[in-house]
Amino acid sequence: MTKPSLPDLLHAAVSAVGGTERPGQVTMAEAVAEAIDDNSHLLVQAGTGTGKSLGYLVPALAQGERVVVATATLALQRQLVERDLPRTVDALHPQLRRRPNFAMLKGRSNYLCLHRLHEGVPQDEEDGLFDPFEAAAPTSKLGQDLLRLRDWSDETETGDRDDLTPGVSDKAWAQVSVSSRECLGASKCAYGPECFAEAARERAKLADVVVTNHALLAIDAIEGAPVLPQHEVLIVDEAHELVSRVTGVATGELTPGQVNRAVRRAAKLVDEKTADQLQTAAEGFERVMELALPGRLEEIPEDLAYALMALRDAARAVITALGNTRDRAVQDEDAVRKQAMASVETVHGVAERITHGSEYDVVWYERHDRFGASLRVAPLTVSGLLREKLFTERSVVLASATLKLGGDFNGVGASLGLAPEGTKGDDLPVWKGIDVGSPFDYPKQGILYVAKHLSRPARDGERGDMLDELTELMQAAGGRTLGLFSSMRAAQQAAEELRTRIPELPILLQGEDTLGELIKNFAADPKTCLFGTLSLWQGVDVPGPSCQLVVMDKIPFPRPDDPLMSARQKAVEEAGGNGFMAVAATHAALLMAQGAGRLVRATGDRGVVAVLDPRLATARYGSYLKASLPDFWYTTDRNQVRKSLAAIDATSRADA
Repeated sequence: MTKPSLPDLLHAAVSAVGGTERPGQVTMAEAVAEAIDDNSHLLVQAGTGTGKSLGYLVPALAQGERVVVATATLALQRQLVERDLPRTVDALHPQLRRRPNFAMLKGRSNYLCLHRLHEGVPQDEEDGLFDPFEAAAPTSKLGQDLLRLRDWSDETETGDRDDLTPGVSDKAWAQVSVSSRECLGASKCAYGPECFAEAARERAKLADVVVTNHALLAIDAIEGAPVLPQHEVLIVDEAHELVSRVTGVATGELTPGQVNRAVRRAAKLVDEKTADQLQTAAEGFERVMELALPGRLEEIPEDLAYALMALRDAARAVITALGNTRDRAVQDEDAVRKQAMASVETVHGVAERITHGSEYDVVWYERHDRFGASLRVAPLTVSGLLREKLFTERSVVLASATLKLGGDFNGVGASLGLAPEGTKGDDLPVWKGIDVGSPFDYPKQGILYVAKHLSRPARDGERGDMLDELTELMQAAGGRTLGLFSSMRAAQQAAEELRTRIPELPILLQGEDTLGELIKNFAADPKTCLFGTLSLWQGVDVPGPSCQLVVMDKIPFPRPDDPLMSARQKAVEEAGGNGFMAVAATHAALLMAQGAGRLVRATGDRGVVAVLDPRLATARYGSYLKASLPDFWYTTDRNQVRKSLAAIDATSRADA
C-alpha cells in the first residue's frame, strides 16, 4: 500500500474541522514532517488564522511515533483534546489505516485526590485537627464548594479540576488535592486503584499523542524523575511562553509563613529537641525577614546566611527523624507524615540552594502588602538546561505566532539554548526557523499608529497628555477598545479617569471580574472597552467589531528594579553582549507582538494598534521593535488615525 501524501492528509483534516486550507499551513506541515524525518529541530512562526494546530498535528500523526504536545494555556489544551484531535484522527483514519489515540496529562495537583476527599486534610496545629467537610458550615461558600466536590467525585471520570463547571475557589480545591510530594503513592494509598492522577498517567503511557502543559514539561526536564512517557517527537505550542514557564518551575521561594507551617506539621512527629531546633531556626529566619528590603542580593548578608544555615541544618535533622520514627497515636499517620516531609524538604531544598550559592542563580527579596516578605532564588538563565534536556533525545518543533523578533529567530533561539541558525558544531542542536506568514492582509486590515508628539513616559510619572490622546482615540473608535497597560496601577488610573471623561463608553477593568467574564462582556457590546495588564496582552481572542482599537500605553520594558531581568541583562553585558537588546528589548518585542496580535483575528477585521509612547518612533531600538510587529500600515499622523477610526466605526455600525 502506498503511503498517503501529506497534502492529501492535510486536506482531509482541514475539511473535517470545517476550515480552509492556507498556503502557510501547507508550508508549515511540510517543514514539520521534514524536521521529524531528519531528527532535527524547527522554530515555526505561524500567524493567527494559519491553522497552526493542524499544521503540526497532521505530520505528527502521520509519522507514527509517539508525540508530546505541550501548550501554555488551558484553552489550547482543551481545544486540542476536545475538538482538533478527535476530528483529525477521524479524518485521517481511512488513509492511515490506524486510529492514533490521545490523552491529556497535567500535574498531580490538578486532579481530585480521593484520599484527601474521604480522609480529610492533615490540619496544622493552629487550625485544630478537624475534618474540613464537618467544620466548613454548609451555608458558607467554602462549605458549598466542598459538598459540590464530594458529589462531583461520584460522577466525574477524570477528576480533572478543569472539568468541573462552575469551578471552585483555590482554597476549596486545596482541601481535595495534593502535590506530587504530598502524595502517598498508589501502592501505599487505600484509594490507589481508583486514583484519578494515576489513571491519567496510565492513559498517557498508552497514548500515541499526549497533550500536556509547559509546566509539566519543565518539571519533567528539571527534576530528573520522568513524568511524561518516552516520546520521539516534542511539539511546543505557544513556544514564546516556554522560557518564562520553565523559569517559574525552577524558582524557589521561602517565606516565614511557609517555614512556620513546616514547623507545625513536623512538631507532632519528631522528638521535642529536633522540633525545637527547627522552631528556633524558623524564629531566626523570621527576624531577618522582618527587616528585608526588596531587591537583589548580590552577596548574601551575614545575618541571612546564618539564618539559612540554621534552617538547612534543622530541616535536615527533622527529615532524618521523620524517616526513623513511627507514632500510631497520630490519626492517618502516613498522610500527616507525607505532608510534613513535603513541607520540610521544600524548606531544606531552598535554604540549601541559597546557602550553597551558585553564580548561575539570582537571589532577591520581595515584599507584598498582603503576604509580607519572601526570599526567592531563580536561575540566571534556563538556556543551558533547555539545550541539554529538550534538544538531545528527540525532534522538537516550537510553534507560535511570535518567535521572529527584530526580523530573525536568533533572539528566541538563544533563550532556548540554540546557537545562531546555521552554526555548525558537534554538540550543537541542528535547527532552522521558518515564518509561514499569515492569511491576513495586514497593511490593508490594520494601522500601526505611534503618538510621536507625546512626552516620553517617565517611570510612575503623571501622563496627562497620554490620557488626552487615549480619550480622543476611544471617542473616534466609538468604544471597541482593548487597553493594554504596562502596570496594573496605570490601568486602574486610566479606567478611573476615563470613566469620568467618557461615561457613555463602559470601561471594564481587569481584576473587577474573572478574565473569562470580562472578555465575554467586552465581546458582547461594541461600545464597551476593556483595560488591563499582562494576561490581556496575550489572552484575548475577540474577532469582529468589538475590538478595533488596541492601545499600548508604553513600550513594556521590564521594570528597572526587576531583580531577575536586571541580573540577566548585566550577565550579557559582562560577557561582551548588548544586555539591553538581548533582555529588555527582546522582552518588550515579544509582548508588543503578542499585544498587536489581538487586533486582527479574522479576515474581515479592521482597526488600529496605537502605541502611546514616542520612543517607538524616535529611539534607535524602535526599528527592532517595529520589525517584530505585524506588517501594518504605519503612521504618526494623529488626524489621519482619528479619521480612519471614525470611518471604521461608521462602517461597523452600518453593518450591525
